Amino acid sequence: MNIILFDSVVRQALLPLTYTRPVADLRIGSLTIAEKWARQTDGQVSFLTQDYLEKKFPHRVAERNLFIDGSILPSVELLSFLDQIENNTAYFSEGEMVVASFDRPNSERFIASRESVVERRLNLPNLPLFRITRPSDLFSLNDRAIREDFELLTSGRTSAGLPPSNLLIGPADQLFIEAGVTAEGCSFNTSSGPIYIGRDAVILEGGNFRGPIAVNAGAVIKMGAKIYGPTTIGDHCKVGGEINNVVFQANSNKGHDGFLGNAAIGEWCNIGADTNASNLKNDYSEVKVWSYPHGERRPSGLQFHGLIMGDHSKAGINTMFNTGTVVGVSASIFGPGFQADFIPSFTWGGKEDNQTYRLDKAIATVERVMLRRNVAFTDTDRAVLQHIFTATQKYRP
Repeated sequence: MNIILFDSVVRQALLPLTYTRPVADLRIGSLTIAEKWARQTDGQVSFLTQDYLEKKFPHRVAERNLFIDGSILPSVELLSFLDQIENNTAYFSEGEMVVASFDRPNSERFIASRESVVERRLNLPNLPLFRITRPSDLFSLNDRAIREDFELLTSGRTSAGLPPSNLLIGPADQLFIEAGVTAEGCSFNTSSGPIYIGRDAVILEGGNFRGPIAVNAGAVIKMGAKIYGPTTIGDHCKVGGEINNVVFQANSNKGHDGFLGNAAIGEWCNIGADTNASNLKNDYSEVKVWSYPHGERRPSGLQFHGLIMGDHSKAGINTMFNTGTVVGVSASIFGPGFQADFIPSFTWGGKEDNQTYRLDKAIATVERVMLRRNVAFTDTDRAVLQHIFTATQKYRP
C-alpha cells in the first residue's frame, strides 16, 4: 500500500507548527501521524505538502496510491473502510476530499492541481474521525493518542525491568521500558494511564511521573522533574521542572524549573530557566488564542490553554508567557514582564522592545544548536527558513 498524506486546508490553522513540516509530521502520542499510518498499515508513507517543503518531505507515487488527509489519525473503523475503496474513487466530507484511491495518471493530476479529477466522487460514510485541526488538539487529544500508541508499541512485547530504587504505583503492565533506559530513584504512577519510556532515555533521580506519559528515545528528564499526563516528551528532548499536559515534538529543551501546561512545543526550541507559561486566566474565563487563518485572537473554547511555540524559538531566563500565547518560528524572546500573546516568527526581544531577528543571525544560531546534537543543517533547511522569513514579514512590526 502506497500512502500519500496530503496537507488539507486545515494546515493554515495548525500554524506555526506546520510552517516547518507537513501536517502528518506532527507528533501526538508517542508517534507522529505519519508514523502511526506506517505502523498500522505496513505501507510506504510519504507526504504531499507545500512547495517549499517538498524537497525535505518528498512524495512517492506508485501504480496505485491511497491519498489521505494528513490531519487524520488511523482508527479501526477507517482502516477497515480503506480496504473497501475502489480505485479512482474519492470520498468527500463537507466539500473537502478526505481519502481517495488513484492510479498513477490520476495521482499525478491530483498532485499537480490539488483537486480530485476523477468522476467517481462520493460522500464519506459516517465514520468517527480522529483528527487534528488546531495546535491545541495536540495536547487536548493527547490522552487518547498516548494510550493507542502504547498498545501499538508494546503489544506482544516484554518490558525491560524497573530498577528496585524506583517506586511503581499502579498496574505493572501499564509501564513499558525499552532497552538502554537509565532510571533510578523515581516514582511512576500508572493508575491514571500508561507510561512509555523509549530506548536510551535517561531519567535522573527524583523524577515523578503520573501517566499517561510518553518519554521518547534519547530523551533526558532532569532531576526532580514533575511530569503530569497526558504528556509527550519527544525524541532527544531535555525536560525538567513542572510539566502538565504538554506535547514536545523533538529535540527541544525545557531543562530547568518553571511551569509549562496545556502546551505544544515544536522542535529545536529552548525554554530558559525559571520561565513560566500561564495556562489559566485569573478570571477562569475562556482563553482567546491567535488564529493564523483569521489574523486575530479568537475564542478557543478552552479554559486551559498554554503556550504554542514554533520550531527553533527560544525564551530567555525568567520569561513570563500570558495564557494562550502563540510564538512563531525562530523567535528569540527575552525581557521583563509578560510577553505579548502573539509573537511573530523571527522576532528578537520582548513586549516593550522588539525588532526583526536578522535572518543570517537566526540561521547561524540554528546551525550551532543542531550541530550540538550532531544533526546537519542542510541547504534545504536554509531554504525553508528563508521562505518562512519572507512569508511572515507581514506579522512583524
